[in-house]
Amino acid sequence: MARSHEDVMTGMRALLALGVGLGYGWLAGWQNELMPVLLGAVASALAETDDNWRGRLRATVITLIAFVLLAAAVSVTWNHPVGLAAVLAISAFVLTMLGAISERYRAIAFGALVFCIYCALAAHEQPAPMWQTALTMLSGSVWFGCVSVLWAAAFPAPPVRYRLAQLYALLGEYLRLKANLLEPVRGADHERHRMALALHNGRVVEALNASKECLFSRMAEGQQPAWLHAAMNQYLIAQDVHERCSSSHEHYDLLAEAFFHSDALYRCQRMLMTLGEHSHKLAAAIRQQSEAPDQGETMRSLADMQAAIRHLERAASPGRAMDALRALADNLAAITGALVQLQLPAESGVDQSLWDRHPRTLRDAWMRVRAQMHPRSVLLRHSVRLSLSLMAGFTVMQLNGDPHGFWILLTIVFVSQLRYVDTLRKGSQRVVGTVLGLALGWALVRLFPEPVFHSILVLLAGAVFMGVRRTYYMIATIAVTTLLLSSFHQLGMSQGVIPARLLDTIVGSGIAWAAAWLLLPAWQARQWPALARQALSAQAQYLNEIISQYQGGKRDHLAYRLARRNAHNADAALSNAYTAMSKEPARARRHQASYGRFLLLSHTLLNYISAVGAQRGSPNASKTMDDAIRTAELVQQQLLAISLALGAWNPGAGAAAEEQERLGAGMQATEEGDQGQGQGQVLLHRQLKLALRLLPELEAQVRLITAGPKNIATMARAA
Repeated sequence: MARSHEDVMTGMRALLALGVGLGYGWLAGWQNELMPVLLGAVASALAETDDNWRGRLRATVITLIAFVLLAAAVSVTWNHPVGLAAVLAISAFVLTMLGAISERYRAIAFGALVFCIYCALAAHEQPAPMWQTALTMLSGSVWFGCVSVLWAAAFPAPPVRYRLAQLYALLGEYLRLKANLLEPVRGADHERHRMALALHNGRVVEALNASKECLFSRMAEGQQPAWLHAAMNQYLIAQDVHERCSSSHEHYDLLAEAFFHSDALYRCQRMLMTLGEHSHKLAAAIRQQSEAPDQGETMRSLADMQAAIRHLERAASPGRAMDALRALADNLAAITGALVQLQLPAESGVDQSLWDRHPRTLRDAWMRVRAQMHPRSVLLRHSVRLSLSLMAGFTVMQLNGDPHGFWILLTIVFVSQLRYVDTLRKGSQRVVGTVLGLALGWALVRLFPEPVFHSILVLLAGAVFMGVRRTYYMIATIAVTTLLLSSFHQLGMSQGVIPARLLDTIVGSGIAWAAAWLLLPAWQARQWPALARQALSAQAQYLNEIISQYQGGKRDHLAYRLARRNAHNADAALSNAYTAMSKEPARARRHQASYGRFLLLSHTLLNYISAVGAQRGSPNASKTMDDAIRTAELVQQQLLAISLALGAWNPGAGAAAEEQERLGAGMQATEEGDQGQGQGQVLLHRQLKLALRLLPELEAQVRLITAGPKNIATMARAA
């Protein structure tokens, strides 16, 4: 496994922090204080943010302040169950809502809430006074925070490399999935391939966003280090490759029919597969800091593809399909050229600025929280749901007098997620991981009762838990359960721990599942109109930025990249919502077919717009360019009209009759405008024409979505 792998680096950091803490505790004879120290370190690790050392220092200070306030609140209410329940519920609501500020505060809020429950748990298990236990836990948190800050200062580059490597691996898979669309077979199921591509595109966009945030957090004033400058170049190239490989130049059925008797599409398909393999090799090279892979096979595939197309051009007459094939080949050649640039020094003068999405003032932060204060807010619903779930768990704990009942609350906090499907998955992993961890821990306690062995086991299990908690939660649960049994065995308190741990995990997971199902559920179908509206609006803005560059010349400045990223983020939100919807109860996804069709149309429209963006070049001020601009404006106006229909939730708020006439006139104009133009202008017109042709069907799906449950079946039959 590569040294730069994020899980390995996180585990090594935890191993260092826990190893020093446990070693010092053993030498000083503080065996009874080791568990609070360990819990404080774990809570601090859960609140850890991905920043440079300055940002991590600020986040650590904020985290410790939150820990101190919560420790004081628990200390005051420890002997008053009603007061303690109120502290837990209020803390859960406030801290969860603070997650609206940014990802950094979301991590801090989660760690602080876990610390609050750990305080109560440690005070119950420890004979020392409450205030002393809280101070011991805070010492563990301070120690891990110091290690985290020093680690970030010593190793700033590995997290960036890991995320970039993951990004290029996902791009490679995207290219492979895209190749399936170029199978020159009649009657191929292109919709299935398009859906797989749209869903995978959500993962690519998430990787792009994670890479961007990781890079931005390490940028500072003045000259950037060489490694960061190179990483920025790799990220910007990945953005360009993503735009190009997400482009579509024609209906794939038409291409398969037109070139059924030629090997040209097979050559293009092989080119995409080769580029996908090359992207995977680039990912490994970035992760391992090795030499870039050889371009020989890629260049041979490119030469074969271009030769096949030249041969076809001599034998076939020009037309719509031939123009699209030529544009596809040019695009694949441009992707090859972009990947070659990874091996070259970054060009000077390239705009490498990134958009700062973090709040700049306290007012900005408050406005983000305030924006979530409405009944349809997913975050507000989750905050209320989590608070009430904790109160329900606390009530169960008090009623049955469970000495380990705080494990119910911990399970609720770890399992409860914003979406039902994530809660279901996390709860299942928690239960299965607990069963396996209890079995493993019991076997190790029986086979190796020596205290030294269990100290080593606690150290290793803690490192594994912290290292894989984000990526392999079941393994993390196995590790932390094993750690728990070993710790209780060392303290001589293992009697009854196994059945209590299993029962509390099942009860906590059951409460979280029931709350996600019954208590203010955030079903994806309810969020879909808002997400769809955002997607169409973002695509309109993206097209606007593209057309402005046709007038002023190609330039990958921040405004263009931001519009492109917003469009893909909105598309990814749609695809992720559809994935989650497919795993929700049947009663919550009654109209899934309409949503799936809308997703396909919206993603296809984004593909056509991306192709327009990929074809940007030198400015053009001809009359035919003016016609193209007017057609693009018509597309934008129609997209905004459809998005407004979604926002108004009004089935009659689509395009008016005069707009439909303009739409038809625009399509006719583009048909006639193709005559007598240059190749670039022909491609621009045809891409806009493909976008125009999608709009009536897109609006029809919007009418189905906004019609409401009573009328949607009738409208679907009519459509």
